Amino acid sequence: MLDVVIIGSGPAGLSAAVYSKRANLNVLVVEKVYFGTGQIAESHQVDNYLGLPGINGYELGEKFREHALKLGVEFKDGEAEHFEIYEGGWKVHLQSGEILETRTVIYAAGAIHRHLGIAGEQEYAGKGVSYCATCDGAFYRGRRTAVIGGGDTALDDALFLSDICSKVYLVHRRTEFRGSASTVEMLRAKENVEFVLEEKPSSIMGTDMVEKLLLEDGRNLDVDGIFIAVGMVPMTTSVKDVVELDQNGYIVADETGKTSADGFFVAGDVRTKGLRQVVTAVSDGANAAVSAEHYIRQM
Repeated sequence: MLDVVIIGSGPAGLSAAVYSKRANLNVLVVEKVYFGTGQIAESHQVDNYLGLPGINGYELGEKFREHALKLGVEFKDGEAEHFEIYEGGWKVHLQSGEILETRTVIYAAGAIHRHLGIAGEQEYAGKGVSYCATCDGAFYRGRRTAVIGGGDTALDDALFLSDICSKVYLVHRRTEFRGSASTVEMLRAKENVEFVLEEKPSSIMGTDMVEKLLLEDGRNLDVDGIFIAVGMVPMTTSVKDVVELDQNGYIVADETGKTSADGFFVAGDVRTKGLRQVVTAVSDGANAAVSAEHYIRQM
């Protein structure tokens, strides 16, 4: 019987593993990608993690993993298909057919950015295409950028970039926005923000880096950076019948990581919260591990 099974080996899962191991708990991390460290590995540069400015995302993820390995955290390749509560704990059913028995679960499977699926998007990821203005916006100070989307994230990204970029195009397929009307008004008052409405991007072009965003009507936008903000998809299919989800599919929980199911905790981008960053994922992992430890002690 394990004390803690952690689903996911991104910053949240690895942080939970470190805190669980330091609490002398018997912990196992189940990772879908062999030696994976989550989305952070795809970041060309992380400039807002305290004490490590400018570090490569892959390198930062490796540091997190090395920390866990030094403490003796064990890893298993596999994908959790469903979870079953029983007297004394949880059964984690893996896709391979293996069943893990554990007193608690920390679910840190994360969320993935929804992609546009247009030509050049994948090719220029990390080379001008970003899914996080808070993470990468500073690299485009004084330069021309485009934000694609019409929700609160897209509007907030455009507002953030308008303070540091020379030009911001806000590209949206409709005339109406799903996001806050007050933010739209603030953006309309910005001289360096141009609304490009009822338009869809068709492709992204450049040489070594992004240079142009092509629209379906044939118009080209000369930009250095493109921020895609068309939503995220939480990885919660396997837990939809286990814990409470919000209307967008995120697991409902506060900073403690406690969910609607006893002994089942959540950490990282997959839970309900306002800011999804590496630093908040690491914090979530620590909180969830401490909550799991307290739960086990009470048992």
